[in-house]
Amino acid sequence: MKLSDFDIGTEFQTSTWHRWRCTDVGRRTILAIELNPDLEEAWLAGPPYVVREVVFDEIEMERAFRSTDEAISQSLEALEDETQPSIPAEAARLMLRAELETASRKYPRQRLLLINRVDTAGEILHPYAAEEGQDGWIILVYLPFPKTFNALPERDFVHLPAATKVDLKERRDRFTASSTEPPR
Repeated sequence: MKLSDFDIGTEFQTSTWHRWRCTDVGRRTILAIELNPDLEEAWLAGPPYVVREVVFDEIEMERAFRSTDEAISQSLEALEDETQPSIPAEAARLMLRAELETASRKYPRQRLLLINRVDTAGEILHPYAAEEGQDGWIILVYLPFPKTFNALPERDFVHLPAATKVDLKERRDRFTASSTEPPR
């Protein structure tokens, strides 16, 4: 879902299958209360609300959906989006293992690992885990077009701009053009 899909009272689900009701719409975020099935509607009345309101930003909103059918449709659209190259099974296994390691779980800024970045050469960097280095945290990244792995100091990674759909399309187009050129 996008910000424009929300109004006060809009009900939606998240990938954890929890149900929510939008209680406020801002410029970049929404507030919502969880619709706990164990609570009577009186507990969910407001404002002010007795239950805690939770902030959903752009990342969380993208993972929200109005129905199971919408969730399936969003998943199919993501699979059919040819902007992002597929990830080989072995690379996915390596990334998942690294995510589960103790050091990566201790990383204090987990949200940094949710946002792809683009480097100065236009390469897309997909962060998937972190490890402690001598001079601070190291962000482990996967480069989906060349299908390689790399690591960057957190202080360098955080200064890179977030990758946009335009960045992905430009990188895909360069990748496609270079892979179709005849060898020299």
